[in-house]
Amino acid sequence: METKLLKGVPVRDAVFDDLRNRLRSAPRSPGLAVVLVGDDPASHVYVKHKEKGCETVGFHHVTHRLPADTPEARVLELIRALNDDPAIDGILVQLPLPMGIDQDKVLLSVDPAKDVDGFHPENLGRLVAGSPRFVPCTPKGILRLCSHYEIPVAGRTVAIVGRSVIVGRPLALLMSLKGATGNATVTMCHSGTRDLAGITSRADIVVAAMGVPCALGREEIGEGAVVIDVGINRIDDPDHPKGTRLVGDVDAAAVTGRAGALTPVPGGVGPMTIAMLLENTFESMARAEGWDGGR
Repeated sequence: METKLLKGVPVRDAVFDDLRNRLRSAPRSPGLAVVLVGDDPASHVYVKHKEKGCETVGFHHVTHRLPADTPEARVLELIRALNDDPAIDGILVQLPLPMGIDQDKVLLSVDPAKDVDGFHPENLGRLVAGSPRFVPCTPKGILRLCSHYEIPVAGRTVAIVGRSVIVGRPLALLMSLKGATGNATVTMCHSGTRDLAGITSRADIVVAAMGVPCALGREEIGEGAVVIDVGINRIDDPDHPKGTRLVGDVDAAAVTGRAGALTPVPGGVGPMTIAMLLENTFESMARAEGWDGGR
């Protein structure tokens, strides 16, 4: 069987083009503020991708880089100032935060109307109720990817491996809600799941989001299944020029030829997450200005 690659870059580029076109008639440029605390190398890479996305589309952006020993009170003070800044439509706190800073307290301090990541309890509650303000970026990107490649979700069986508040739980809600991107029968799997392969191998769609390199192989994937690989892990590879390489949570080589479709790592879900972050920021600006969004 030929395995189709579900590339995120062309879909991201289409979203960027749409945002640029709508920006021409916008009352102002959307503003995104990123709060980055500490020296986590991966976090710095992610933030650079977000900055590049803003520059590509034409958004105003500012990144507040704080040292790892920044007191929690200083982080909260900064977020309060960003909440009150009318030029800022989206606030993104880059996770993880250093030890000594209460992550839940910091996320709770973000104005829900500017929580473009969709992690604030109020926004998660609205998602549960079926009337979301902001859909978390990675789940939203996954659904947009499925829509672009005409992969139906309604009526399908879906196995989501991973239960994080960032991906697994909100995606399970979205896929089970009534609507064009929902109406699926969803099973959420995790470290306590018995017979994981028995569940995932029977699913029409498998979403891998556990953060374990190449954890799902051929026996976990059914013939013709759609595989969405959210994982991005750096592993040692002496044969690679850099000595390391990026892999997902799925063993791509093992499932190629068995899966009907697969998102590549890198270049699959990652670009979609950035695109949805900017789309959420644009929508936040439109809401703040009482504008119809240029549709």
